[in-house]
Amino acid sequence: MFQLVSKASANARIDILSGLTVALALVPEAVAFAFVAGVHPLVGLYAAFMVGLITACLGGRPGMISGATGALAVVMVSLVAQHGVEYLFATVVLMGIIQVVAGALHLGKFIRLVPYPVMLGFVNGLAIVIFLAQLGQFKIEDTTGNLQWMTGEPLYLMLGLVALTMAIIKYLPKFTSIIPAPLAAIVVISVAVIYLGLDTRTVGDMANIAGGLPEFHIPAVPLTLETLWIILPYAVILAAIGLIESLLTLTLVAELTETHGRASKECMAQGTANVVTGFFGGMGGCAMIGQSMINVNSGGRGRLSGISAALFLLSFIMFASPMIEQIPLAALVGVMFMVVVGTFEWSSFRILHKIPRTDAFVLVLVSGVTVISDLAIAVVVGVIVSALAFAWKAAKRIDVTTKTLPNGSKVYHLHGPLFFGSIASFKELFDPKNDPDDVVIDFADSRVWDHSGLEAIDSMAERYIKAGKELHLRHLSADCTKLLEKSGSLVEINVIEDPNYGLVMDYPEDIMDQKDKAGAPEATS
Repeated sequence: MFQLVSKASANARIDILSGLTVALALVPEAVAFAFVAGVHPLVGLYAAFMVGLITACLGGRPGMISGATGALAVVMVSLVAQHGVEYLFATVVLMGIIQVVAGALHLGKFIRLVPYPVMLGFVNGLAIVIFLAQLGQFKIEDTTGNLQWMTGEPLYLMLGLVALTMAIIKYLPKFTSIIPAPLAAIVVISVAVIYLGLDTRTVGDMANIAGGLPEFHIPAVPLTLETLWIILPYAVILAAIGLIESLLTLTLVAELTETHGRASKECMAQGTANVVTGFFGGMGGCAMIGQSMINVNSGGRGRLSGISAALFLLSFIMFASPMIEQIPLAALVGVMFMVVVGTFEWSSFRILHKIPRTDAFVLVLVSGVTVISDLAIAVVVGVIVSALAFAWKAAKRIDVTTKTLPNGSKVYHLHGPLFFGSIASFKELFDPKNDPDDVVIDFADSRVWDHSGLEAIDSMAERYIKAGKELHLRHLSADCTKLLEKSGSLVEINVIEDPNYGLVMDYPEDIMDQKDKAGAPEATS
């Protein structure tokens, strides 16, 4: 009993310290994303607090961190510029409702359709995006108000502090694990800058983060259809981006921690968080891969880590803003650079020449589109290209073996899937004009995947009828035979032999696997 209590206490301590580290890293990120969206910094900070707290309590992946993100901010900026921040709040509420509906319909399970090369491309692309986002901290305003790259002593000081931060994070765990290395690095660099009087940029140079509790606020927009048509397209796009990024982050964190996440529950949590955030003056959000990686690498595994991160962030806003504003940006940039190093799949370079060319192309494509455009488009593009590549490969797998029976009948044993991509090859496998009068097509080693396959069978039966031949179809499912009306009495259906396996899409994957292992029964003459 004492050991269990001691272990629970140790886990709680690690989760709380991890949460503190995450909260410190959340401040500049939330402020920066608020600037991107064109809203006040507190709108981003409140979103980080509320989305982070609610998803930590209700989400499907303990230890995953959510908050205001750049992927959503770049979509919001045009809405805010054209219609104002109140329309943004209304959009966030509608976005949350859409996500709740997606969770209730268990749409989160479709994340399994994302191929592994797309996952790798997503991770690599997001690591590059995080890296590029930090480069903005190396720019300062000149006398005209334009941003210019640092030069001279300020640049060298910034680089030196970033390097020292990264060194502490890398080597401290070799000596002690009492305190998370990122938190230790932030504290050491902050103390050094303050007591040595080093002139470097701090969080306070970005914005004043002082504020109170978020207040309930119904978005001040007209309740009309016109308003709905304005916010609906943005809400759908934001909901899709938020769920895709959240579910992919959930998959990644689950893989790193060797645990399982619940996709539909995470959809519900994200939606609930955004509905609440919209009514409390926040810009909405989703899972954050950078902060999630900080939490996981710092040892945070439980819900307490996400809850403590959100509560620490609120305390910074309400009570500790003067102290937090003194934290050097170099320390936080160093932490994020280490996140980039840990997030990027460096093994991708080694496997590019070992995996199929289409997979390598998808990996590079998704990474590039993530950097150039946004995550949602990158994932959709990657899935479409992967699906087309799969369809092309599957289309080439269909073939037949033939044999002639003693009675003169010819038997075609069909092998491979029959679907829209393979029907052209399917039609070329048969020769109705030169075949004998009695022909059998055996589907024991084939599966019909879609309506195009059914139409191809129907068309083939009609060709044999016109040629005056008798055609028998064996081991074809019952629902396929119902659509073969043109074949009439010339099509022989053996109900005992024909399994009722249906179309592939009608069965769960595990049931199909069992049926494939069992195999189809042998045909009888």
